[in-house]
Amino acid sequence: MVALVSRHGRRLQRYSSGRRLVVGCIPYKFKEVDEPAIEVLVVSSQKGPELMFPKGGWELDESMPEAASREAFEEAGVRGNLEGTLGKWTSKGDDKVHFMYALRVTEVLQQWPEMDARERKWVTVEEAREVCKHSWMREAVDKLADLLPSPSGQEMNSA
Repeated sequence: MVALVSRHGRRLQRYSSGRRLVVGCIPYKFKEVDEPAIEVLVVSSQKGPELMFPKGGWELDESMPEAASREAFEEAGVRGNLEGTLGKWTSKGDDKVHFMYALRVTEVLQQWPEMDARERKWVTVEEAREVCKHSWMREAVDKLADLLPSPSGQEMNSA
């Protein structure tokens, strides 16, 4: 049985030069519709309706990939395979450093720790660019689009 409890508090979180180290991922899957497409999973913020990717503090007892996978499980209720790093961004307020990964989803759970606090939604890459409030998240989704071939074998970003 899997525990459906999120980690709380910042006592075990990592900091560097006074900045909180945050790790997250962009969960994605290949979907067949009229033509092959890639969808990404966004979740609502606990602070309101804003949509974002799963992310949270990197804790002392885990590696960065473990933190990214944990955040995907806790916030979005998905499991999968990390398939590459997307980059590192400093927040606008210069108080956090965000490290992001690409996570190919292999399992979507019906129950997960933050299911009562968050909504999750599959969207296209283009929709994710529109709904993500933070510029660094838009840059991360652009990196994902550049890294992944489309399901038909062609690059996603044709711009």
